[in-house]
Amino acid sequence: MLQRFSVVVILVVIMLLSWLLGGWYGYRQLEQEALQEAFRYRQLVANELNRYLPVPALIAEHPLLADALKQPNDAVTLLRANEQMQRMATIVGGSDIYLMDLSGLTIAANNFGQPDTFVGNNYAFRPYFSEAVQTGDSVAYFALGLRSLERGLYFTHPVRDQRGKMLGVVAIKILVHELESQWHRPESTQQAQMVVLDGDGISFLSSRSQWLYRDFRPGDKAEKTARVRQRYPERDLEPVDFSVTGKPWGLADYSTRIQLRDSNSAGTYLTVEVDLPRLDWSLMVLTETRSVLWTRAGFLVSGLALFLAGFLTWLYLRERYRRERELALRGEQLERRVAQRTADLKRSNDQLLEEIQERERAQTELRETQQELIQAAKLAVLGQMSAGLNHEINQPLTAIQGYARNSRKFLERGATDMVDANLGEIVALCDKMAELIRQFKVFARKSEGPPSVVDLRLAVDGALKIIRAQHSSIGIDWHRPEQPVMCHGDLIRIEQVMVNLVANAVQAVEGRDEPLIEIMIDEEEGNWRCRVRDNGHGLPGNTEKVFEPFFTTRSVKQGLGLGLSISRQIVEALGGNLVGHNRDDGPGAEFVLKLKQRRAEE
Repeated sequence: MLQRFSVVVILVVIMLLSWLLGGWYGYRQLEQEALQEAFRYRQLVANELNRYLPVPALIAEHPLLADALKQPNDAVTLLRANEQMQRMATIVGGSDIYLMDLSGLTIAANNFGQPDTFVGNNYAFRPYFSEAVQTGDSVAYFALGLRSLERGLYFTHPVRDQRGKMLGVVAIKILVHELESQWHRPESTQQAQMVVLDGDGISFLSSRSQWLYRDFRPGDKAEKTARVRQRYPERDLEPVDFSVTGKPWGLADYSTRIQLRDSNSAGTYLTVEVDLPRLDWSLMVLTETRSVLWTRAGFLVSGLALFLAGFLTWLYLRERYRRERELALRGEQLERRVAQRTADLKRSNDQLLEEIQERERAQTELRETQQELIQAAKLAVLGQMSAGLNHEINQPLTAIQGYARNSRKFLERGATDMVDANLGEIVALCDKMAELIRQFKVFARKSEGPPSVVDLRLAVDGALKIIRAQHSSIGIDWHRPEQPVMCHGDLIRIEQVMVNLVANAVQAVEGRDEPLIEIMIDEEEGNWRCRVRDNGHGLPGNTEKVFEPFFTTRSVKQGLGLGLSISRQIVEALGGNLVGHNRDDGPGAEFVLKLKQRRAEE
C-alpha cells in the first residue's frame, strides 16, 4: 500500500514539474521568437530613420529655399522653389516636401499645383515644426496628414541664411506603408502580431487592422487626450480591452502575459515590448500562447514516458533483485541437494563398484567354467574314442612284437638284410603311433593364445586324423581346397568344433548301408563357409533345439548333449556363426560353420 502511494506521489510530482518546465520552455521559446521579430523590425525602422534623417538637412542647404523665405512675395522665386521641391520629392522618394516660414505658414510645396496643396496652410501647431524651431535641429515625428489623413513620418530641419540666422523650416513626409508591409514577409512568424505605439500608447502601425489607432495604455493622464486628438484627427482611439495576467516564470521584465478580450482578437498573448531607436516609440510583439499548451502536453508526455521508463526500470530491478534473491535461495537449496545427491551417488557408486567387481568375478568364474566345460567336452570325446585308440595302438604293437621276434631269428641265421627290413617296418609303425598320439595330445590341451589368422584346412585335417583313428571304415569325403583358407580364429578351438561336428556325423550314419560324410569349404560374402554333410536320419523338426545344453537324441553312454552348445559358443566367441539343418537334396543333416576371411599377412 505504501509503495502504491509513493508511486502516485512521484507521478503527480513528475507531472507537475513537467507542466511547469513545459510552460517555461514554451514561453521562453515564444519570447525568443518575439525578440527575433522585434529585432528585425527595429532594424528596419532604424534603417528608415537613418535613411531619411539627413535628407532635410541637405535640402535646407539649398540657397533657393533661403531666397524664397527672404522674398515670400516674389512669385518667380516661389515658383522656382516649388519646382525645385518637386524635383527633390522625386529624387528622395518622399510623399511630400514643403517649406514653412517662422510663423508656420507654408510658402512652397511640391504639390503647389494640386487642389490639396500645402501652400497657404499654417502648421505652427504641429510638434515637428515647433520642436525644430525651438531646438534648431532635425526632428522626426509621426502623425496623420490633416488633408490626406494618411499616416506618415515627418522629418524637419531649420533653413538658415549664410550668417546662420533661422529663416524657416523645411519638412519631408514619408508614408509608412512600406514599414508595415515588412510584417507580411514569409519569414515572419504566423502567430506573432506586432503594433508600434507612440509615447502616449496609441498604435499607429499594426499587423492587424483592428488594432490600428487603439489605446494600449488606458488609464494614463487625461492631458494626453488633446495631444493625441491633434496627432490622430477624426480617429476614435478606443482603448483595448485586456488584463495583465502576470509574467511567466523565468522570463525577462519586458515580457508579460495578457488576456485580450477584444471581440475579434480574444485570447491569451505573450507580449514583448521594446523601445525603437531615436523616437519615443515602442514595439509590442504579441504571440498567441496556444503553442505553450502543446509544449506542455509534449513535456507531460515526456514526463509520463520518463516516469514509465523509471517505473518499469524500478519494476525490472525489483523483479531482478527478487529473482536474484530467489536464485540465490534456490542455489543454496540446489547446493544442499547436490551435496545430498553426491553422497547418495557416492554410496551408489561404491555399491555399483562392488557389484561390478562381483560381476567381473562371476564372469571370470564363468569363463573358467566354460573353459573347464570345453575341456571336459574334449576329454569326453577322447573317452568316447579311447576304444578306437587302443585298437589303433594295439595293432602296431602286435606287429612290432612280431617283427622283433623275427629279427632275432634272422640274426641267428645271419640274415642281416631281413633284420634291417624288419627294423625299418618297426620304425614306421612307431612313427605312426607317435603321430596318432601327438594329434590326441594337441586336441586334449587347452587353448592359451588369443584368436589369430589360421588356415581352416589344418583344423579339418587334425579333426579327421582323430576321427579316422576310431572310425576308419566310414567314408569321409574331404574336398580339400588347394589354396590356404585363412580365417579369423583359434586352431585348437576350431579343431574341437570340427571334431564334434564330424563325430556327430559319424554317429548319424551308423547303421547305413552306404555311410557317407562330406566336408567342403566355399566362399560367401567375405566369410569362409565350412559344411559338414551326412546321409543319416537327419535332425528333429526344431533344428535350433539341438544347440541347447544337455539336449541329445542318443543314450547317456554316448554323450551328455553339450557338444553342439559348446561348439556354437566357441564359434560365436571367434566372431563366426554355426547353424544346422536337414538337407534339401536327400536324407541327412548339414552343419555350416562360418568364419571371417583374413589375409595371411594379418
